[in-house]
Amino acid sequence: MPLRTSSASGHRAAGMPNCGQILPVAERRPYVLGLTGSIGMGKSAVAAMFAGLGVPVFDADAAVHRLQGPDGALLGEIEVAFPGTTGPTGVDRAKLGAAVFGDAAALKRLEAIVHPAVSALRQAFMAEHAGAPLVVFDIPLLFEKGSTGEVDAVVVVSAGAEAQRARVLARPGMSEEKFARILALQMPDAEKRARADHVIDTGTSLAETRHAVQALVHRLRGGAATPK
Repeated sequence: MPLRTSSASGHRAAGMPNCGQILPVAERRPYVLGLTGSIGMGKSAVAAMFAGLGVPVFDADAAVHRLQGPDGALLGEIEVAFPGTTGPTGVDRAKLGAAVFGDAAALKRLEAIVHPAVSALRQAFMAEHAGAPLVVFDIPLLFEKGSTGEVDAVVVVSAGAEAQRARVLARPGMSEEKFARILALQMPDAEKRARADHVIDTGTSLAETRHAVQALVHRLRGGAATPK
């Protein structure tokens, strides 16, 4: 699968720079690349490759783990909303998952607690890396949660269905039924690829995937450092 760039820009938020805009120096900020991909596609490995190239990466999942871990800032609110789901080690993810799985109202209550806190951490991340030409937002459900307006472009990590299935089923505690439930909650890979500005193939060797990431970083840094 070749590295692909699309000229589509319909998902960009108002005020986001694109190739046709010139921003005053005072308003320039890092070019924000949204990184996403379905379960088992290798998104975490690709995020590590971006970080290894010196690109600051905001990991939304890691932020949630910090907020819900031991002494996490959200433990009190989560315990009030979902009694019995927290303890000395933080949120019991199995209990919390059981409390919200299949219950849209409960999931909405949880998101109302978590999302503002994650947003605050992301804003702090942007302030910390204000001088960087390029940053990455690692957001697993970027399309599903309607977050495309928060980024300048989207890169989707993708692999063949058989490779995806094999990777996921090799995880501890995973089953065919659980895998099917997770897939049902995620946008199909083909649709993500169609909506992406860039696609990184992880169905090849690590070396080929790393080369694709390097090529993309080189291209985006070249255009992002001085917005046109």
